[in-house]
Amino acid sequence: MTKLTSISGAIASLAALGLVACGGPSGGSATETAGPQATSGYETIVSNDGAIAFPTDYKSWAHMGSWAVVNEGGEGNGLHNVFTTPDVIEAFKATGEFPDGAVLVKEVFASESRQLTTGSANWATNPEVWFVMIKDTQGRFPGNGLWGNGWGWALFKADAPTVQVATDYNADCLGCHIPAQDTDWIYTYAYPTLEAS
Repeated sequence: MTKLTSISGAIASLAALGLVACGGPSGGSATETAGPQATSGYETIVSNDGAIAFPTDYKSWAHMGSWAVVNEGGEGNGLHNVFTTPDVIEAFKATGEFPDGAVLVKEVFASESRQLTTGSANWATNPEVWFVMIKDTQGRFPGNGLWGNGWGWALFKADAPTVQVATDYNADCLGCHIPAQDTDWIYTYAYPTLEAS
């Protein structure tokens, strides 16, 4: 996966200032608009053919919320933290929608649990996987198996975090999001940071 050139970076900077729309390699013009634009610079992690690279700076973004997942036996089965950039949160608060170009990162840690005097406690141990979603209102990559339903989808594993391993978002990603289909495939109710003040 190659990152876009510095020219694309300059275009992303102009997009962040609202001077151009975030157009993709499918031929979008600099003058078209498609609603709110995210200034997260998603162009720096998406190649011309739609390959998605790991956004290494996500820890400096805004924390949207966390999930504690337990298995059928009631044991801790992962702690999930979700991040996006502050402008995405502000755009969602204003419009109730994720803006084009929004990048969401979910990091998943293994967990351990123990009965403490305060109750059953779960805590994060080692990172396991990262999921990345990129909002795409323009359908930039038709025919690419990792783009569809208004998003780009990617999966990175801890043993090789720079290698995107998903091959088909329908098979590798969408199943976990079906209950959130009516809220743009995101469990928005779990993220109080998205609520308008």
